[in-house]
Amino acid sequence: MTSKILLSGGCVLTLGAKTPNFTRADVLIDADVVADVGTGLRARDAEQVDATDTIVMPGFVDTHRHAWTSLFRNLGEGSSGPHAATLGDHYRPEDVYAATLIGLLGAAEAGITSVVDWSSLRADDAYGEAALRAHADSGLRTVFVHAARDPSQNPEVAEPATRRLLARLHDLAGPLTGVALGSVLTTPSDLAGAANGWALARDLGMRIHAHAGPERSGAGVIAAARERGLLGADVTLIHRSELDDADVEAIASSGASVSLAPSSEMASGLGSPPIQRLIDRDIRPGLGIGDERVSPGDMFAQMRATISMQHAIVFDLKLAGKAGLPRLMSTRDAIRFATVDGARVAGWEGVTGSLEPGMQADLITLRTDRPNIFPVNDPIGAVVWGMDTSNVDRVFVGGRVLMRDGVLEADVRHARELASAARERVFAASGLVVGAVAGGDA
Repeated sequence: MTSKILLSGGCVLTLGAKTPNFTRADVLIDADVVADVGTGLRARDAEQVDATDTIVMPGFVDTHRHAWTSLFRNLGEGSSGPHAATLGDHYRPEDVYAATLIGLLGAAEAGITSVVDWSSLRADDAYGEAALRAHADSGLRTVFVHAARDPSQNPEVAEPATRRLLARLHDLAGPLTGVALGSVLTTPSDLAGAANGWALARDLGMRIHAHAGPERSGAGVIAAARERGLLGADVTLIHRSELDDADVEAIASSGASVSLAPSSEMASGLGSPPIQRLIDRDIRPGLGIGDERVSPGDMFAQMRATISMQHAIVFDLKLAGKAGLPRLMSTRDAIRFATVDGARVAGWEGVTGSLEPGMQADLITLRTDRPNIFPVNDPIGAVVWGMDTSNVDRVFVGGRVLMRDGVLEADVRHARELASAARERVFAASGLVVGAVAGGDA
């Protein structure tokens, strides 16, 4: 099989700092990297792919997803749905594998090439190993966030479990997967316990993902973390709905990153993401799916939720007669949040998120000839406002084809069978009925 692939004649959105976007150009993949982008490229020994009538762009970067909850997709109805943590108590390792695999395959089918997967299941080696096997089998670029019901609060359990997981990482998952530490910061009182876990993570060279927890995080906790010297460029803050001025300044001055899961946050009661407060301080967030019980599993929906919410904020201020209005977020901002900014937030800066020579060949092609988007007047506007998962045509991760002509190159039937069996067992153990309509009659 050739190690080179030449995609010819597509509209190429590199989203890079040095390489421009092209109305029509070619992209050459050599092994696992983008070798060249430009017009009239030739490579006799390359597999030829006609990219006419497509947009070629970086794959989407999902900076926060609970893949283990994929068995409960669309089950939540606000606060009335079953609590994911309660259902998670009934998981076996094989259920973790099934849920994680079907969740990640769903991400790939939606044009997502990189996923940060937060797992808050018990700190048990078998559970972590099952998730890592699913990561490897999905073919995606991933980070497994080892939260284990907040290991930072129980370092006696977390430290040996984390060290064992890291030791097994490459045996189980391979070079496309990494491990990070997950921590919950709800109030300033959580910081003492978090300091132990964060010190361990840094000693092991791991990034830190700090979750707001099941309830909304009180304002001031981020500023308090900054005062204790905990924040840094290796920290990603998640679901930060309540931020005061000191919190925002702490994020900006420390170099910490922010991940927003707008659909999940608003639908599950975590509040409206503070997008305007962040961009006012030039803090560019990444976007994530969060919990698929209450959120679409694709980045098209997250981009639209983010830009629509910011526009609503500006228009509300205008209707109230306020002066000095913020600028409207552009589609260029939104698509970068879902790609290059997301890569930075996840710790993949310089690795993925844009199509420039030397970057990993994580890219997608999106069909522009479908009636849902034709005619395309502005390619970036089309991706942000008009496209959906039906436009995803091809998906590459590290130069490897994961999806071709809209069909995943994976054993989807087997993954579905595993997910169905796991769902039936978990639901039965928790007293739920598979297929019952949540909240009453349809």
